[in-house]
Amino acid sequence: MRETRTLEFKETITNTFLKTVSAFSNYDGGIILFGVDDDGNIKGLPDVKQACLDIENKINDSITPQPDYTLEVQNNDQTIKLTVKSGLQKPYLYKSKAYKRNDTATIEVDTLEFSRLVLDGKNIRFEELPCKDQELSFEILHRKLKEIVRIENFDKDTLKTLNLYDDVNGFNNAAGLLADKNHFPGIDIVKFGENISIIQKRSTFENISILEVYEKAIEVFRDYYQYEVIQGADRKKMEKIP
Repeated sequence: MRETRTLEFKETITNTFLKTVSAFSNYDGGIILFGVDDDGNIKGLPDVKQACLDIENKINDSITPQPDYTLEVQNNDQTIKLTVKSGLQKPYLYKSKAYKRNDTATIEVDTLEFSRLVLDGKNIRFEELPCKDQELSFEILHRKLKEIVRIENFDKDTLKTLNLYDDVNGFNNAAGLLADKNHFPGIDIVKFGENISIIQKRSTFENISILEVYEKAIEVFRDYYQYEVIQGADRKKMEKIP
């Protein structure tokens, strides 16, 4: 038995487990086993009833809002199982900070991730928020719709049908991402050499439609990771990445 992203061991009860309660509540939930050391060896607790009270009091006094959790005493080995469910009222804070799991470690979320948790707690998605750019064009989107689903007419009604525009808030962030030009950062694609200190090629795509970003990313992949092999009378396309 070993620790995972959703499983943590605590040999004793200290306040450090509260960061993990915050992390589990903010994301996918998880389990904390008390009375188990870092290597997964069962050590047990001297007084499991008192330990349960201590855990409950620490959570109730330190985590806001109140997380959804259950405590189970494992009488056969004197351990305690704390099950924390993913919460609906994100972000869940410990000492005014929100946490997340990074593999088997618990770390504080950054400013951007904190904003996402706030939106999630309000049941609002980033793409639904009004876009700060309201002068947008959609030639690339129009071309794609025409090619794939045979949509000839493209106007405000089309954008409304796609949930990209409404008369109250105008264009939303989803529209901004699909627009020909926008203010959003894009992606960096890097081809390394023998190690990550050697950069053979770098391509940056930003402030353009995500449809165009996707096409350019595929082009980079084909340039560097696809090649052709002639086998007799046949020409076979190969990929360096399995």
